[in-house]
Amino acid sequence: MKKLFTASLLLTAMTLGTAVSTTASAIEIEGVSGNAGVVSQYFFRGIAQTATASASGGFDYENGNFSVGTWAADVQDGLEIDFYGAYGFETDGGLGLSAGFTSYQYTGDFDSAYNEVNLGLSYSFLSVSYNVGVHEEDDDLGIEESDYDFLAVTAEYESFYATVGTWGQDFEGDYVELGYGAEVAGFDVGVAVIINSEELDVETGEGEESLVFSIGKSF
Repeated sequence: MKKLFTASLLLTAMTLGTAVSTTASAIEIEGVSGNAGVVSQYFFRGIAQTATASASGGFDYENGNFSVGTWAADVQDGLEIDFYGAYGFETDGGLGLSAGFTSYQYTGDFDSAYNEVNLGLSYSFLSVSYNVGVHEEDDDLGIEESDYDFLAVTAEYESFYATVGTWGQDFEGDYVELGYGAEVAGFDVGVAVIINSEELDVETGEGEESLVFSIGKSF
């Protein structure tokens, strides 16, 4: 997550605790799934983390309503390494609820760590996520401790989605993401248009539109 004070990824966001049990491998572990992918430019909640393509990969473990996982991505000046866990369930009426945590850690001099609580609500084609976190202090990078929250609403229809997100507290800025995803020859491919405000635009500081392509594989 780039420092917002300098003018600034699943839909990124990243989705907590989605696990698929494999059945074809002799070394499978029940409840464990993995993923790997490449994006033409890595965005997280409307903020560009890289100027070029980024590769990523992760593992998830699910047991009943509980899930934990880790995910890493190339951010050019090192790696972003995330650790997360969640508890979620869906009622008989189709209402989904979840609560969890995420810790964003970094190698190199990209940024200091972020730690946040994640809350989720979903029903039918709509989902809402609310996240409250702390951006840790790092004297070497000249970063002071700060608080933030982030609210996002996503609507999905078949293979299309639209997300509106906004930052609050010590951070500010908002964005809109419109995307489409499909499975092609066993791979998940997607395209998205991201429109961010000037506070989240790390390149020009004026707000801009970006076109992002992705390809990935779950196993």
